[in-house]
Amino acid sequence: QVWLVESGGGLVQAGGSLRLSCAASGSIFSINGMGWYRQAPGKQRELVAAFTFDGATNYASSVKGRFTLSRDNAKNTVYLQMNSLKPEDTAVYYCNKDGWGGYWGQGTQVTVSS
Repeated sequence: QVWLVESGGGLVQAGGSLRLSCAASGSIFSINGMGWYRQAPGKQRELVAAFTFDGATNYASSVKGRFTLSRDNAKNTVYLQMNSLKPEDTAVYYCNKDGWGGYWGQGTQVTVSS
Protein backbone atom coordinates (compact mmCIF):
# COMPACT_ATOMS: atom_id res chain seq x y z
CA GLN A 1 0.00 0.00 0.00
CA VAL A 2 1.16 3.52 -0.82
CA TRP A 3 -0.10 6.79 0.62
CA LEU A 4 0.38 10.13 -1.08
CA VAL A 5 -0.08 13.43 0.75
CA GLU A 6 -0.15 16.66 -1.24
CA SER A 7 0.35 20.22 -0.08
CA GLY A 8 0.96 23.64 -1.54
CA GLY A 9 -2.14 24.52 -3.53
CA GLY A 10 -3.91 27.83 -3.25
CA LEU A 11 -5.06 30.99 -4.96
CA VAL A 12 -2.63 33.02 -7.05
CA GLN A 13 -2.86 35.75 -9.64
CA ALA A 14 -1.97 35.10 -13.24
CA GLY A 15 1.77 35.26 -13.72
CA GLY A 16 2.42 34.08 -10.19
CA SER A 17 4.01 30.93 -8.84
CA LEU A 18 3.14 28.02 -6.58
CA ARG A 19 5.00 24.93 -5.48
CA LEU A 20 3.22 21.66 -4.85
CA SER A 21 4.69 18.90 -2.73
CA CYS A 22 3.77 15.24 -2.55
CA ALA A 23 5.15 12.96 0.13
CA ALA A 24 4.87 9.22 -0.38
CA SER A 25 4.82 6.62 2.36
CA GLY A 26 4.19 2.93 2.65
CA SER A 27 5.62 0.33 0.28
CA ILE A 28 7.94 2.70 -1.55
CA PHE A 29 11.02 1.27 -3.24
CA SER A 30 11.54 4.16 -5.62
CA ILE A 31 9.78 7.40 -6.41
CA ASN A 32 10.23 6.79 -10.11
CA GLY A 33 6.79 6.75 -11.60
CA MET A 34 5.57 9.62 -9.41
CA GLY A 35 4.08 12.75 -10.82
CA TRP A 36 1.15 15.11 -11.08
CA TYR A 37 -2.14 15.08 -12.90
CA ARG A 38 -4.86 17.72 -12.90
CA GLN A 39 -8.56 17.92 -13.49
CA ALA A 40 -10.36 21.13 -14.32
CA PRO A 41 -14.15 21.45 -13.94
CA GLY A 42 -15.93 19.67 -16.76
CA LYS A 43 -12.71 18.23 -18.17
CA GLN A 44 -10.94 14.91 -18.02
CA ARG A 45 -8.01 14.35 -15.74
CA GLU A 46 -4.73 14.88 -17.58
CA LEU A 47 -1.05 14.34 -17.03
CA VAL A 48 0.87 17.45 -16.02
CA ALA A 49 4.34 16.11 -15.30
CA ALA A 50 5.80 12.85 -14.08
CA PHE A 51 8.98 10.90 -13.62
CA THR A 52 9.04 7.90 -15.87
CA PHE A 53 9.91 4.49 -14.48
CA ASP A 54 13.52 4.99 -15.53
CA GLY A 55 13.70 8.42 -13.88
CA ALA A 56 13.32 10.71 -16.88
CA THR A 57 10.78 13.52 -16.80
CA ASN A 58 7.68 13.85 -18.94
CA TYR A 59 5.73 17.12 -19.25
CA ALA A 60 2.47 18.06 -20.89
CA SER A 61 3.12 20.43 -23.77
CA SER A 62 0.91 23.07 -22.13
CA VAL A 63 3.26 23.38 -19.12
CA LYS A 64 6.70 22.89 -20.70
CA GLY A 65 8.99 25.76 -19.86
CA ARG A 66 6.74 26.93 -17.00
CA PHE A 67 6.53 23.96 -14.65
CA THR A 68 9.44 22.01 -13.21
CA LEU A 69 9.29 18.61 -11.58
CA SER A 70 11.89 17.75 -8.97
CA ARG A 71 12.46 15.17 -6.29
CA ASP A 72 14.02 14.41 -2.94
CA ASN A 73 14.70 10.69 -2.83
CA ALA A 74 15.63 10.73 0.86
CA LYS A 75 12.21 12.15 1.71
CA ASN A 76 10.23 10.17 -0.90
CA THR A 77 8.88 13.52 -2.05
CA VAL A 78 8.29 15.08 -5.42
CA TYR A 79 7.73 18.76 -6.09
CA LEU A 80 6.05 20.68 -8.86
CA GLN A 81 7.26 24.24 -9.23
CA MET A 82 4.69 26.16 -11.23
CA ASN A 83 5.71 29.52 -12.66
CA SER A 84 3.97 31.95 -15.01
CA LEU A 85 0.64 30.51 -14.00
CA LYS A 86 -2.35 31.09 -16.24
CA PRO A 87 -6.09 30.97 -15.50
CA GLU A 88 -6.29 27.79 -17.59
CA ASP A 89 -4.00 26.10 -15.06
CA THR A 90 -6.87 26.25 -12.56
CA ALA A 91 -7.67 22.69 -11.52
CA VAL A 92 -7.46 20.14 -8.77
CA TYR A 93 -3.93 18.74 -8.88
CA TYR A 94 -3.46 15.10 -7.94
CA CYS A 95 -0.26 13.37 -6.98
CA ASN A 96 0.10 9.96 -8.55
CA LYS A 97 2.34 6.97 -8.37
CA ASP A 98 2.52 4.33 -11.06
CA GLY A 99 0.17 5.85 -13.57
CA TRP A 100 -3.56 5.58 -14.15
CA GLY A 101 -3.90 2.25 -12.38
CA GLY A 102 -1.69 3.26 -9.51
CA TYR A 103 -2.06 5.31 -6.36
CA TRP A 104 -3.60 8.77 -6.00
CA GLY A 105 -3.49 11.54 -3.47
CA GLN A 106 -6.56 13.40 -2.28
CA GLY A 107 -5.95 16.38 -4.56
CA THR A 108 -5.11 20.01 -3.93
CA GLN A 109 -6.90 22.97 -5.48
CA VAL A 110 -4.96 25.45 -7.57
CA THR A 111 -6.85 28.55 -8.61
CA VAL A 112 -5.31 31.17 -10.89
CA SER A 113 -7.18 34.44 -11.13
CA SER A 114 -6.97 36.70 -14.15
